[in-house]
Amino acid sequence: MSRVVIIGGGPGGYESALVAAQLGAEVTVVDTDGLGGSAVLTDCVPSKTLIATAELMTEMADAAELGIESRDHQGDPSTTLEVDLATVNARVKRLAADQSADIARRLERDGVQVVRGRGRLDGPGTVAVELADGPSTGSGESGTDTITADAVLLATGAAPRTLPSAVPDGERILTWEQVYDLTEVPTGLIVVGSGVTGAEFASAYLALGIPVTLVSSRDRVLPGEDADAAQVLEDVLTRRGMNVLGQSRMESVTRDGDVVTVRLTDGREVQGSHCVLALGSVPNTSDLGLEEAGVITDDGGFVKVDRVSRTSARGVYAAGDCTGVLMLASVAAMQGRIAMWHFLGDAVAPLDLKQVASNVFTAPEIATVGWSQRAIDAGEIQAETVMLPLKGNPRAKMQGVQDGFVKLFCRPGTGIVVGGVVVGPRASELIHPVSLAVAESITADQLAQAFTVYPSMSGSVAEAARRLHHF
Repeated sequence: MSRVVIIGGGPGGYESALVAAQLGAEVTVVDTDGLGGSAVLTDCVPSKTLIATAELMTEMADAAELGIESRDHQGDPSTTLEVDLATVNARVKRLAADQSADIARRLERDGVQVVRGRGRLDGPGTVAVELADGPSTGSGESGTDTITADAVLLATGAAPRTLPSAVPDGERILTWEQVYDLTEVPTGLIVVGSGVTGAEFASAYLALGIPVTLVSSRDRVLPGEDADAAQVLEDVLTRRGMNVLGQSRMESVTRDGDVVTVRLTDGREVQGSHCVLALGSVPNTSDLGLEEAGVITDDGGFVKVDRVSRTSARGVYAAGDCTGVLMLASVAAMQGRIAMWHFLGDAVAPLDLKQVASNVFTAPEIATVGWSQRAIDAGEIQAETVMLPLKGNPRAKMQGVQDGFVKLFCRPGTGIVVGGVVVGPRASELIHPVSLAVAESITADQLAQAFTVYPSMSGSVAEAARRLHHF
């Protein structure tokens, strides 16, 4: 029986453990911070739970257009909705803990052993574990353990990047992992960083009724996303009252009592009650014994892997954010599964990033899959494009949706769909038919001819495909 040891209990770790157990391996997961990793405990699950509350606030803000009015106990019109941040964050933490417990039960049910402690490579085929508590259960001395393995998977994740000039204090200067300890509502929130994480938190807190200033070093929000989609989002955020400071690079963040000051490199200062730092991520790869085991990392410390998740060391695989391939929980999970399929001899296809669907959970959401507009404009692939605004969709009109669009890309001649973008409410759900088309090389005509419900937002996906019909 093959023995697999997985260092890290996030999506790359626990999903690979389930696959390895299914294929008959003896599996041990060495976990430090809690099963589910940052995705479940401090990142994806908590942030999207917070955003779910923000979405409800957004819908209520637009309710008057649909004929719904709020009145106080005396029957007078009332337009004030207030968020109880302590209650919101308590729910966030509870759901995260419940999800982690669900993962633990699933691993136990499938026969996976979980060891609490910090693991590191002691050569390619051995993992040394500094146990979190209790005596050793293996060959090590009390408090330590040594586990031999036929294969090791590194799934140690990444942590929020900080700077010496902007040091989080966990109270008013916060990383995105620390915001769930807030019990008071910020009177003025500054978000530094306009990538996906910064945009999501800025959008969510704005919807919760908090004044938000977004500091962006680039000329627009979401510089890595579809330009048309990013423009729609920025227009919506500014219309709703957000102060977006473009081409404004942060120099420092300081605190004086209850006031946080963000100083910009051009000398300007922005003040608020709280600041969230969204400055990117650094891999958790230090002190893992990588160099000694022959595992090569890049200049940023990310583990180099091939498309079946192999590192440069024989028998050592890696998955998830520690590889820097594409920092999504879905990609981490797929990398982990691919690693175990490959090692244990099951059918496997190399990771194809052109089939990855991703979503920015702002309001409106931005979902993408496949080739991008940027790649098409750069001549990396030839494709025809159609963009269809959502405001003409009957269901969108019923729901008062004014912003958003569906954009599809297909190959000239064959008509095969190679990518797409959806901007609008629940774009994360609407992207799925486009994702299927890309994964299965479906043509625009085939996508158009599949039935959609009338009226539905998905009708716009089919309509966009119809506009790509070739005679």
